[in-house]
Amino acid sequence: EPAAEGNYPRLTYREAVVRVNRIAEEDPEVPPLPYGEDFGAPHEAALSRRFDRPVFVERYPARIKAFYMEPDPSDPELVLNDDLLAPEGYGEIIGGSQRIHDRELLKRKIREFGLPEEVYEWYLDLRRFGSVPHSGFGLGLERTVAWICGLAHVREAIPFPRMYTRMRP
Repeated sequence: EPAAEGNYPRLTYREAVVRVNRIAEEDPEVPPLPYGEDFGAPHEAALSRRFDRPVFVERYPARIKAFYMEPDPSDPELVLNDDLLAPEGYGEIIGGSQRIHDRELLKRKIREFGLPEEVYEWYLDLRRFGSVPHSGFGLGLERTVAWICGLAHVREAIPFPRMYTRMRP
């Protein structure tokens, strides 16, 4: 299994956009992706089908990611993040980033994103006495299970999927 061998390829967001747009030129089902737009499911699937193992896409534009992501010191228009795309068209299974640990920068980002500061007061308060550089991630468990098990659709990995005809378990 190539996925078990590690050493996953890494692409910057910019490199991934270039690759997706090359794919879009040849595949009418893949829409072009303008730089600065977030990946949609067709983009993630098209890109991940080109790899036999998971691939990291990192350093996205700050304006399309969450306010709490640490700016890239070499280019503050980007953030220190990465998404892990499963191969074979399964798309993103993990999203992670370094978090902003500076209270004043975090406050400024909340304002830049037009978010109500009072709603995030508790989050700012976590940094009142200082903080250390730290990171976090989220794992899409059902999508990961779908990929590992080779399921045709993620809903097959969800214990109680919501459908048009069923909204409750």
